[in-house]
Amino acid sequence: MNNNEEFEDIKDELKKIVKQKGLKYTEQREIVLEVLLNAKGHLTAEEIYNEVKNANPDSNIGIATVYRSLSFLEEVHLITSITFGTDGKKYESNTKNHHDHLICVSCGKIVEFMDEEIEKRQTKVAKENGFVITNHVMQLLGKCSDCQ
Repeated sequence: MNNNEEFEDIKDELKKIVKQKGLKYTEQREIVLEVLLNAKGHLTAEEIYNEVKNANPDSNIGIATVYRSLSFLEEVHLITSITFGTDGKKYESNTKNHHDHLICVSCGKIVEFMDEEIEKRQTKVAKENGFVITNHVMQLLGKCSDCQ
């Protein structure tokens, strides 16, 4: 599936969710979602706002609208975020395959990774404690090689 097809599918999903919630479909939410789908990494709300303004200079979207759109898109699980304490959040689309994160506490660098052994161990720990994992978020905090 190419990016245009993926975006159209996700846009259809957004339209369905908005309709189910009895809300109005807005171009602003769509634009914010599109920025995240095309992003190469994790973006702050301010970075998303700047991308929106660069791509749509005539748009009247404001930073508050970007924050509201992000909140809604996260609430309906189309995007996810990583919280950086007082530094706020960074966002990504929720369309990628499952992955975990290494996060540098000094510079904020984020590395995505997937390790089958870790995934198996998490499932085993859950089972040993009478749980079935329905979802999880793993963020390993440390210092990247540049900041050590």
